[in-house]
Amino acid sequence: MRLLLAALTSFALLAHSGWLHAASSKAEQQQEVRKTAGDTLARLYKVTPDAKRAVEGAAGYAVFSNFGMKILLAGGGSGSGVVVDNQSKRETFMKMVEVQAGLGIGVKKFRLVWVFEKKSDLDRFVNAGWELGAQTTASAQVGGKGAGAFAGALSITPGVWLYQLTDDGLALELTAKGTKYYKDNDLN
Repeated sequence: MRLLLAALTSFALLAHSGWLHAASSKAEQQQEVRKTAGDTLARLYKVTPDAKRAVEGAAGYAVFSNFGMKILLAGGGSGSGVVVDNQSKRETFMKMVEVQAGLGIGVKKFRLVWVFEKKSDLDRFVNAGWELGAQTTASAQVGGKGAGAFAGALSITPGVWLYQLTDDGLALELTAKGTKYYKDNDLN
């Protein structure tokens, strides 16, 4: 079981990193991440127009793309993204890795847009990373914010919101459990 999980995770990481790092220079790789982030935001704003107000009014945001696969009892995935501090406009490039357990088979791609209302949460995400474990519970409720800017977002913790886009549109459930986010030392 552990061998299968390790093999799947390795395959997913290699498949994704090979795709991303096909660009030859650091600047080209950064530009590819920025382009994917821009495309993701445009798609989110089309599906949920009020999300633009949420992203622009927050302390900062992060946009990630993820590729993963699951075969029988194990799965894994990887992704990349960029975090933007809205005040300073500073970008931090990051990676994500995902491990799954449970019965299933398939390949999935999704995009995530994190919104950080407070600078302290943004800084903690960038500097310490973030782990979405099996114990993470996300709520699709708007938590007293009304149906405005955060409609369609999942509340991860107070002041931290997550939009998850799949090929079918906006997902109101969290499928990115068992995911670790961390700085990409090669692109920063």
